[in-house]
Amino acid sequence: MGVLDGRVAIVTGAGRGLGREHALLLAAEGARVVVNDVGGASPDNGPAHDVVAEIISAGGQAVANTDSVSDWHGAQRLVETAIREFGDLHVVVNNAGIMRDRTLINMTEEEFDSVVDVNLKGTFAVSRHAAAYWRNQSKLGLAADRAIINTSSAAGLQPGAGQTNYAAAKAGIAAMTQVASKELKRYGVRVNCIAPAARTHLTLSTPGLSERVAEPESETEFDSWHPGNISPLVAFLAAERCALSGHMFRVVGDLIGVYEGWRVVETFENGSRWSVPQIEQALVGVAVEPVAQEA
Repeated sequence: MGVLDGRVAIVTGAGRGLGREHALLLAAEGARVVVNDVGGASPDNGPAHDVVAEIISAGGQAVANTDSVSDWHGAQRLVETAIREFGDLHVVVNNAGIMRDRTLINMTEEEFDSVVDVNLKGTFAVSRHAAAYWRNQSKLGLAADRAIINTSSAAGLQPGAGQTNYAAAKAGIAAMTQVASKELKRYGVRVNCIAPAARTHLTLSTPGLSERVAEPESETEFDSWHPGNISPLVAFLAAERCALSGHMFRVVGDLIGVYEGWRVVETFENGSRWSVPQIEQALVGVAVEPVAQEA
């Protein structure tokens, strides 16, 4: 008996990397899985179909979907695929994402729009169509545990240089998770979010990361960067026995961390409207990041 027996799940961006590992584990735990990925020369072949073949050969149930999650009607078709093929939908794993790293001053409009489109809008579009279905089911008295697992990133929660587009999208996903967990609770929907770090085609293409995420030298050595390390947490968050909602988790290797959001760490009060010199004096102790200028 798997922890996901009887549940129907969608995994987006599931043709490779993290999404592939999620889909394989969810299926191994008993879920019927819609494997979504836009890759491939035609709707009848490509990485989504390859993952489906792996699942079926292992005795699981899965179907492929090649719609783009950032397309409004494509996201709707993805949700409809799960309902049509398996009769219901319990879990959405929003994993699809792309990167177009560039410094702010060099970033193009297309590089910004495409990253926000896939990562942020794609998460919204699939979640919105799934939530509409779940609301209708709730109104019909067909109560069930439902779950959304979103994918943010340390880039959005602890941002660094060179990822204005990606960091903005991933931070938006974290905020969206908080809102959705409050709004969808009435329909029996739990919403959580993970910020994973693993060896994927995205991390391998990121300057400075390829050395850190290399495969271990020994087969017996624990591979802390293997993408499969992330999927057990996803499976738990997808399970009916999980009661958690509104949480953000950092997960890398064998580490699972619980994030705490933005919070005020110091306050200043004046008793009346501030003057500019008073503000300057009050904030004199706040750490200053030096601004380096090119010669």
